[in-house]
Amino acid sequence: MSIRTRFAPSPTGVLHIGSIRTALFCWLYARHTDGKFILRIEDTDRERSTKENVQAILDGLAWLGLEPDEGPVFQTQRLDRYSEIVDQWLDAGTAYRCYCSREELDALRAAQMRDGKPVRYDGRCRDRKKPVQGAKSVVRFKNPTSGEVVVHDQVRGRVVFDNAQLDDLVIARSDGTPTYNFAVVVDDSDQRITHVIRGDDHLNNTPRQLNMFAALGVEAPVFAHLPMILAPDGSKLSKRHGAVDIREYRKQGYLPEALLNYLVRLGWSHGDQEIFSVEEMIRLFDVEAVNQSASTFNPEKLLWLNQQHIIAAPAEDIGRQLIPYLLDAELDLADGPDPVAVATGFRERAQTLVSMAASARYCYEDFEEVDANAAKKHLRPVILEPLQEVRKRLAELVDWSKTAIVAAVEQVAASYELKLGKLGQPIRVAVTGTSVSPPIDVTLELIGRDRVIRRLDNAIRLIEARRGAGG
Repeated sequence: MSIRTRFAPSPTGVLHIGSIRTALFCWLYARHTDGKFILRIEDTDRERSTKENVQAILDGLAWLGLEPDEGPVFQTQRLDRYSEIVDQWLDAGTAYRCYCSREELDALRAAQMRDGKPVRYDGRCRDRKKPVQGAKSVVRFKNPTSGEVVVHDQVRGRVVFDNAQLDDLVIARSDGTPTYNFAVVVDDSDQRITHVIRGDDHLNNTPRQLNMFAALGVEAPVFAHLPMILAPDGSKLSKRHGAVDIREYRKQGYLPEALLNYLVRLGWSHGDQEIFSVEEMIRLFDVEAVNQSASTFNPEKLLWLNQQHIIAAPAEDIGRQLIPYLLDAELDLADGPDPVAVATGFRERAQTLVSMAASARYCYEDFEEVDANAAKKHLRPVILEPLQEVRKRLAELVDWSKTAIVAAVEQVAASYELKLGKLGQPIRVAVTGTSVSPPIDVTLELIGRDRVIRRLDNAIRLIEARRGAGG
């Protein structure tokens, strides 16, 4: 059997952490089994579905590399197919028209709540023979009234539902549009979906859907219901905790591989391994190894993983991905180092591409002021002469390379009997305006000769002014 999974988002909203994890698990299972991954856009809610949200879904999946093998398939393009099945079921007595008004259903619900009974449709139109003149109707599926529905869930195991507790679900609204539970059954059947992997908030829909698969006369897919993702405080994940448009993570400078790595560990594990490449995820993933317990979203862990992926990735890849963030920071790439060189020098400390671009600003443009605390601590009169000598030697260098730069600085340090750090830190503050940067030879090479000399001159004048003022 060829495995076929599907991701079926609704364009009533954008993709967030929870929906992307579902897409990832569907994609991984298809890739692991050499199957197919299908994208279906469930857009039958015409009032709330938007083209912008459709594009957000496509953009988010493309950025993460979760490209479908088939699709996107839009439910609004299949309305004739749903109507065909509704008519077949009406003719066969598998479905029936319900003429109950909204007021009648509200009164039924209120009475059930008052009497402490389960709130569900009581089937009063189930055996109606004649239409109600002038009344609009919906179509309901005639659910079995006895027996059990058994879900053999790949995550939760055997889950049993009593048909007597299930009501007759509306499958077509009064305007003829299909409802969610009906449309997905028809789609999964027509698209030959073998495995449905989705959030456990859909578990209660599954028995009704299994009954409808049986009514279609087709074999139902295998189901796997994923546990929830909770906020750090144990509450439902919200925008405040990270349930934002997945493209926001791209804007913040996260790598797609890091985000996928983080999400795959929310409910699934392989021993104690924390860091996975996409290739490793594909090779090792098994949906039956998904944990039943809810997972907790940890933004600090995501940041850590992002940094690990930045460090491990080829510098060429990071440099290429860094370019738009440098441009967003309004830096002139023609007036500074190659982004690949920046990525090589800065990635050990950068948690995101945004922070890397911000840290590298002094490589592309001059700063107006040196950090006051750093200047007070490191740009002192005692370092004036060594700094002047460093400036002289660096200005005379023919080869502006890390090797030549560090040799020049070491020679000056030795001649003044200074440890390299005692000289390197004042140089760092002078040329970057801060006390934190990559190794001093890397930093100077990236900044470039002209800027380094100019900034050393500024620092020397600052020290001379302080010495003259008795500072």
